[in-house]
Amino acid sequence: QVQLVESGGGLVQPGGSLRLSCAASGRIFSINAMGWYRQAPGKQRELVATVTTGVTTNYADSVKGRFTISRDNAKNTVYLQMNSLKPEDTAVYYCKVDLKRVYVGPLEHYWGQGTQVTVSS
Repeated sequence: QVQLVESGGGLVQPGGSLRLSCAASGRIFSINAMGWYRQAPGKQRELVATVTTGVTTNYADSVKGRFTISRDNAKNTVYLQMNSLKPEDTAVYYCKVDLKRVYVGPLEHYWGQGTQVTVSS
């Protein structure tokens, strides 16, 4: 079994910063892409940022220049540094990890439980 544990959400004023973490644990052979998604009330879940094993990153246009995704392969952890936060960044943030549990196994997709980020004065 694989578990993803997220942390770092909370309430912050506009212009503030937060850092989200997502640690994967359990039976893991290898991790491919890692990413962050978010879902605001009444909206569909959307991609925020992804990072590959080769540390190639991809960002939604709405967060470019403000958010930075990174990963620590030794800790099976992905981070999202969020700066210059805006009220429209308010959402539940979910991490997603693509991994193999065994060498010849399929690529599987796991989601974190979600962490609330609220940007408000």
